[in-house]
Amino acid sequence: MTTQPTYDTQTQPTSALTLDPATRVGLLELAVADLARSLDFYTVTFGFALLERNEKSAILGAGTTPLLLLTEETGARPWPQDRYGYTGLYHFAILVPSRVDLGRWLRHWLELGNPLPGQGDHLVSEALYLSDPDSNGIEIYRDRPRSEWRWINGQVQMTVDPVDIRGLLDKAATVAEPWSGLPQGTRLGHMHLQVGDIPQAAAFYHGVLGFDIVAQMPTALFVSAGGYHHHIGMNIWHSRNASPAPEGVVGLRFFTIELPTEEARAHLLNCLRAANVPYTEAKNIVTFHDPWRNEIRLTIGAVADVRAAKRLRGEE
Repeated sequence: MTTQPTYDTQTQPTSALTLDPATRVGLLELAVADLARSLDFYTVTFGFALLERNEKSAILGAGTTPLLLLTEETGARPWPQDRYGYTGLYHFAILVPSRVDLGRWLRHWLELGNPLPGQGDHLVSEALYLSDPDSNGIEIYRDRPRSEWRWINGQVQMTVDPVDIRGLLDKAATVAEPWSGLPQGTRLGHMHLQVGDIPQAAAFYHGVLGFDIVAQMPTALFVSAGGYHHHIGMNIWHSRNASPAPEGVVGLRFFTIELPTEEARAHLLNCLRAANVPYTEAKNIVTFHDPWRNEIRLTIGAVADVRAAKRLRGEE
């Protein structure tokens, strides 16, 4: 029998660069090849609510809160199924409020005749993995309470163990109400990117933007604000020294970083200027790129409704 090690669960990282601890990621835009096909997947199969659509784009969310923007680029090639060859999106991660919610989502997914998703019990969370019709990667997960997270010397302890699938489905069985889509309170929990170089990623996301490094290894990096297990993950598992995908390939078009106050935004703009990172500003939305041309847009507070999502997209 293996003895469970003792962890210091309180020693969390503190950034000298003072990125506001309430900072988090907000929503993202994906390019897809066939909007109708993607809407069928994301609404009927995955459980997003359709908040608004036009001929070439749609806004999806949970309840009335926008989480995902889809834009059709007809004829675009799918993201490589093996994730190999480009920098860009590895997966985006949808965080549901509870273990019951994750179990109910899994039961719905399986009842539609889909195969069991990929899985990972990461100690801090339980996660399920799948891809959309264009091979864009998706994670859906629930967090364990922060009191159960383990920290050693400022690094959060994560692993990849099997998920208790039977336990998730048993949790789902405790709720009699039929599935009606992703519950209110669901949000984008984190982004995971394919990058070309881990030291360069650390220099940008930690050294420039001020995220805390909460886990690092030779081939992957995880950063966050406010002691979260990670808001942005990065790896080079399929993209060491790679370049962004060429035009005509689906995938990530931008994601947002939500800042809680004007002061937090001003601080981050000062960091960008000090590092000579180019950015543009229009209608109070700041846009810039990381070293692999992943586009990031800054907002103050959450993008709370359709009108705000359209403004973020540049439609108003």
